[in-house]
Amino acid sequence: MARTDALGMLDATTGKAKLAEAYGTMIESIQKSALSVQLKTNRYVGDPTTGSVEVARFNNSAAKTYGTARAAGEGDALHNVPVTINLNTNKEIIEEVENKDAKLGTVAGIVAARTADHNKTVIRDLDTAFFTAITDIAGAEFTATTTEGDFEGQLEELVQSIETLSNDNVDGVDRDMMTVTLKPAIYGALRTKFDTIIGQGGESFTAYHGVRIESNTRQTKDFVLIVSGSVAQPVVINSYTPSRIPQSDAASIDLFYYYGTKVVAEDLVAWSTASVIA
Repeated sequence: MARTDALGMLDATTGKAKLAEAYGTMIESIQKSALSVQLKTNRYVGDPTTGSVEVARFNNSAAKTYGTARAAGEGDALHNVPVTINLNTNKEIIEEVENKDAKLGTVAGIVAARTADHNKTVIRDLDTAFFTAITDIAGAEFTATTTEGDFEGQLEELVQSIETLSNDNVDGVDRDMMTVTLKPAIYGALRTKFDTIIGQGGESFTAYHGVRIESNTRQTKDFVLIVSGSVAQPVVINSYTPSRIPQSDAASIDLFYYYGTKVVAEDLVAWSTASVIA
């Protein structure tokens, strides 16, 4: 008969199977719910489990008259300025469950209840680090010329500041590559201005003039704009491991995860505070 107390998590078949199932559910939920996971780049070189990865950033290509490379005997060299991201943030969630307090009655019940909470904790942690990395960049600040309270005008100015960007790496940015996240008060004031867009995968999201819009409680600035893939956040989440607490009638649910966060294209992110121009 399978154990139905907290120590049942240590059972080689029942407990570990439930933990493995819970881990898979949590990872899937994080992928669907965390804004950081949806917006970050996954185009990196290296294995995150080794402690670091590298993201390439190439200059724009140049079109030349046919025969130029043949005459020169070579084509243009690729100019890459790689960005290294270290997984230097180490986190753990370790919770002890006393046998006498395991009132949920089953291993599955205990694990399901805590997994739901762990999921929210990891999402909050990753999202906060993601948006903090953007708003910590002083050079990404955008100052609007709109009057106080003209959130719609400020949003449009912010979008156009990136849409018309031109440098060695960028020649304009399409609106469907942008996401603007707003503090809830700003989002609420503008909500009637947004359209509902259905993505290729059938998912729905709100948009403003072709730009994806999200309400976000995990940012300190009123407006944050991210071009998809401009921020890297490699994450390693180890599977749940059950542990017996020494000299006790208790077990613990242990979760360890590691990540690094870095803006790899500082020109493709921007943030702004609500305009106060009278």
